[in-house]
Amino acid sequence: MRIREGHLVGDAAKGPIRFRDRFFGYIGLTKPRVIELLLVTTIPAMLLADRGTIDPLLIFNTLVGGLLAAAGANTLNCVADADIDKKMKRTERRALARATVPRSHALVFGLALSVTSFFWLWWTTNMLSAHLAGATIAFYVLVYTLLLKRRTSQNVVWGGAAGCMPVMIGWSAVTGTIQWPALVMFLIIFFWTPPHTWALAMKYKEDYQAAGVPMLPAVATEQQVTKQILIYTWLTVAATLALALATGWLYAAVAIVAGTWFLAMAHQLYAGVRRGEPVKPLRLFLQSNNYLAVVFCALAVDSALALPTLLHL
Repeated sequence: MRIREGHLVGDAAKGPIRFRDRFFGYIGLTKPRVIELLLVTTIPAMLLADRGTIDPLLIFNTLVGGLLAAAGANTLNCVADADIDKKMKRTERRALARATVPRSHALVFGLALSVTSFFWLWWTTNMLSAHLAGATIAFYVLVYTLLLKRRTSQNVVWGGAAGCMPVMIGWSAVTGTIQWPALVMFLIIFFWTPPHTWALAMKYKEDYQAAGVPMLPAVATEQQVTKQILIYTWLTVAATLALALATGWLYAAVAIVAGTWFLAMAHQLYAGVRRGEPVKPLRLFLQSNNYLAVVFCALAVDSALALPTLLHL
């Protein structure tokens, strides 16, 4: 198939690309579902940074800047991964794989979003937040996408650090610094990312094999993968409990209950694989989203109510 500006040429030609398809193609490049993590984690981090105080304008400005940064990084990721997206059933309908958006246009779009995010955060929050956003984009695109993703099965372990940065950006927007609670929130998401991603990759491991991407489930046995999922799930729950030192009883209670539930799912998946039973890793992937949302929503409520922290009881 050959591509001419605004048209598909060849056996797949269907005439001019409709404005609606191109518009939603650009939206799709930003990966809106991935950006949801920004909302789930940034606001609670900001509320914890200034317990009992809510600054709607600062929250709005930080979310806008973070959204632009995430959208820019995701778009540039799609540009870099355009070749493998065509080979994977899970991603074959993305805009660049279907040529509904020219690759050069997507590159300009991603760079424009990234630059705008930097100056927006610099103007509305502070220089530290702007630099953290810029560093996140550079790390996600240059280190994870171009260096790690196609070379090591530990790609999402280290590359997942980019997804942890919204809490750092949110904290720094409020305080102008980085303190230990922000680092603990970073670790929560850092440890959560591998089990979340590997559970999905178990479902689509043939996709990664076809594309030549050494995602852990594509190169290791199910027992090895689920053992790693279990280890990182324990680390995730431990990090959420460590954060309880800076919060009140509400967050601590929810972290214990939700952590027990998350661990039970991980143990069930691991035990099922060891027994040779059919397993449904996609369930853990979906429920891991709910787990993270529940924990951080509890953190937001606890912080907004300014409940007495455990360190001061």
